[in-house]
Amino acid sequence: MSHIALDEVIRRIHDLPSLPAVVAELLSSMAQEDVDLHYLSGRIALDQALTAKTLRLANSSFYGMPSKVNSIQQAMSVLGLHSVRTLVMACGVISAVPPAAGSALDFDLFWRQAIATAVWARALARHLRQSPDTAFTAGLLHNLGTLVLATRFPQEYAAVPAWRQAHADASVADAELAVFGVDHAHTGSALAAHWRFPQAIQDAISHQHRADATGLAQAVGLAHRLAEPSDASPAQREQAWSTLAFDDAQRQQLTQQCPLLVSDLCQILVS
Repeated sequence: MSHIALDEVIRRIHDLPSLPAVVAELLSSMAQEDVDLHYLSGRIALDQALTAKTLRLANSSFYGMPSKVNSIQQAMSVLGLHSVRTLVMACGVISAVPPAAGSALDFDLFWRQAIATAVWARALARHLRQSPDTAFTAGLLHNLGTLVLATRFPQEYAAVPAWRQAHADASVADAELAVFGVDHAHTGSALAAHWRFPQAIQDAISHQHRADATGLAQAVGLAHRLAEPSDASPAQREQAWSTLAFDDAQRQQLTQQCPLLVSDLCQILVS
């Protein structure tokens, strides 16, 4: 089976649509120390669809607000810039790559699994001394490389599920490497770089499957195993719990709470 050169994958990444302008602006604000919140909230509010989804997210069980948030400026005051930026970026990224005709990828399932990993990464973040908002973003983006391979190379990607079916216990990454010679981790990191996400998020996507992963990459890798049972064996999931060293009460709480949050977010982001 002939592999596709990484240069060709990166070239196709550059053919992908750009992120919405306001999302790109929010990304550039991550490197700024002095951010004009009034200006940014005004910029977000200009995109009515993005604003509507962001406010639905802000008022969902994800934050458990005691009273309703009615504007982006109010959301920034109550939740803070980091949280609002995370929500806007989530909406923008999901809308940036539309489903491709003839693709073997189930887009609805793909985004539901990405949201699940994001929710779990956020839940694990403080325990792993990471920013919950950054962990959520990295979790949401962790499989974005799969989206690139599936939409830019639909014919070749059709061989990925077939390869997994023929090889027991093989992961998606194993199948992608066999078919393409590159997996979603490296491809996704290249897309995150193209879209100018911070280096920490690029590295987390690239290193998420490494056994020696630490920090943000570890949070994403552990979240992936706990959130996506179809791509992790029972032994791998149990190893993830052992690494976290949670007691039974913590484990039960997460197992009950995270799926409920995932369901609420999916109704807003994927519907």
